[in-house]
Amino acid sequence: MRTGLTRRMLAAGLLSLVAMAGCGVRPSDVIPAGDPPSGAVAPTTPITLYLVKNGRLRAVTRPGPGGRPLFRADTLALLAAGPTAREQEHGFTTDLPPQAGPFSVTADPAGHLVVTLSTPAGELSTLAIQQIVCTAAAATPPESPAQVTVVGAGQSVGPRNCPG
Repeated sequence: MRTGLTRRMLAAGLLSLVAMAGCGVRPSDVIPAGDPPSGAVAPTTPITLYLVKNGRLRAVTRPGPGGRPLFRADTLALLAAGPTAREQEHGFTTDLPPQAGPFSVTADPAGHLVVTLSTPAGELSTLAIQQIVCTAAAATPPESPAQVTVVGAGQSVGPRNCPG
């Protein structure tokens, strides 16, 4: 009796395998795709965020994404997400509320940045404004320090420079 059941299960499995083997894959010619990638791998550019430790602003460096640029608005979104677990272990916090994002950043030719956020700019603490100003300015070349104006919900703060 057991032998019959085993044979039926084996036959059903073999039939399923044969049916699946013929599904959906059709032969084709070689599809040209061009040359393989070449050149050096893009280096990882570190990201500088300004967090709070012991009531003071501190620069924190994180590894950046390899191979793609990180825009100022992306960096500010990381700032709004707050410190990582490791940064928290080292006493870092943030004054910037997570609901401040999403952010947009525009720059004029003179290097002045306007950071637009989703919360009223005038309701943010002085440290939160400094965090935004310094983090946005950190992505600007040091030879042209940026002035930053923070705008949100019809309120504006600045222009300001990073104090450190």
